Amino acid sequence: MFDSLANALGKAYRAIVGQKTLTEANVDDGIRAVRQALLEADVNFQVAKEFVADVRQRVVGQKVIDSVEPGQQFVKCFHDALTELLGGQAAGLPVADAPPLVLMMCGLQGSGKTTTCAKLALYLRKHKKKNPLLVAADLQRPAAVEQLQSLGKQLGVAVFAAAGSKRPPEVCKQGLAFAQAHGHDVVILDTAGRLHIDEPLMQELQEVHAGTKPHGVLLVCDAMLGQDAVNSAKEFHARLPLHGLILTKVDGDSRGGAALSIVKVTGRPILFAGVGEKPDDLEPFDPSRMAGRILGMGDVVGLVEKAQSVIDEREAEKAARKLQKGQFNFEDFLAQMNMIRKLGPLKKVLGMLPGVGAAMKDVDFDDKHMKRLEAMILSMTPRERQKPDLIDLPRRRRIAAGSGNQLDAVNGLIKQFKTMQDLMKKLGKGGGMPPDLGGLMGGGGMGGMPGPGGFPGLPGGGRGFPGGGGRGFPGFPGGRRR
Repeated sequence: MFDSLANALGKAYRAIVGQKTLTEANVDDGIRAVRQALLEADVNFQVAKEFVADVRQRVVGQKVIDSVEPGQQFVKCFHDALTELLGGQAAGLPVADAPPLVLMMCGLQGSGKTTTCAKLALYLRKHKKKNPLLVAADLQRPAAVEQLQSLGKQLGVAVFAAAGSKRPPEVCKQGLAFAQAHGHDVVILDTAGRLHIDEPLMQELQEVHAGTKPHGVLLVCDAMLGQDAVNSAKEFHARLPLHGLILTKVDGDSRGGAALSIVKVTGRPILFAGVGEKPDDLEPFDPSRMAGRILGMGDVVGLVEKAQSVIDEREAEKAARKLQKGQFNFEDFLAQMNMIRKLGPLKKVLGMLPGVGAAMKDVDFDDKHMKRLEAMILSMTPRERQKPDLIDLPRRRRIAAGSGNQLDAVNGLIKQFKTMQDLMKKLGKGGGMPPDLGGLMGGGGMGGMPGPGGFPGLPGGGRGFPGGGGRGFPGFPGGRRR
């Protein structure tokens, strides 16, 4: 979502790189570029004006710290101001004096509110060890109740739906009573989506709030709406005491203006961001880390947290030892590749690394490439996967036919797999890091780019990203430059 904004802001501080001091004169070009980038990103005009003034005040007259370039100091000032604009510190959900904690969800039609309710329930169950209950109070949209029941069944979360024709305030009261009777410690009320100009529906929302007295009202905002999301948030905040916001469709192609404007306009923090369509794609919103991602600094902490949630550390350690001894086989590679796929789309994962996001903006990653590799490996017999040296030409032809690939693709997979084995065995004996691993199925390579957190390699399609040593993944295949 923030790619265009990040690219534009990158130009904002290049104008002052190399200057000895930060003065009003040499900052003007950078500030002008910042203002233009914000307005192009659909940031509210008044918000952009105040933000630019804040950045100027922070930057002008600062002394250059020894061994730190003025351009870097500008980025630091910009990062601090951007973090403050996004809310300062990460905020959490409200706390109930006694269970259950009642959360009331509201938002515009089509903002992804029902799906977000299910995502939030799953997040609370997995990460906070809660026993949530979803209350289906959206009686306006056809099949909304059935959708929530289907999501609840899929995720293993309880859903309360009142039988018969009842009004939403009554359904919510009954759902609250059901939660108290059945030991649910969190209740999530899924109210109907509405237009902020729809007076009867807004009054109904106020009735639900008065009848259930929720501990927190969460507004679900569609990041794709831009300024309209800001206007609707202002209207909801005028009618209800909002606790915080959940931004959906952050992985879309919107310009990012809503996220930068909405906190300033409402005074309420963004609590979560929906970063994909899968049930697990709901992340706590951290202003500092999001500011870093916007400025191209990546989010290594977020990547590590995501990796910890999907990667079996013991299996990774075991695979690393086998890799260093040259005993790594296709069974191990397949297991490691499946771990990588759990992290999400490859380009999104690599975009969380400092400096990599900008370098990858013109690279198309073909995530289907992993499926083709998987098809070739699964076309091998168990013995062939365990002992790749057995795979002679007739076997390669059979694997190619069985996986729907050309013989050259199988030859390339086996050749580069053996090359990787030899190189990693050399590293295990203290042979040092070669300048370019090339990467499994990588091709040319970009030469010596160190891998994050010990990933042995980040190969691309035509131009790979070979990595540094350490434990972890043998390679990220895929990718071609546009």
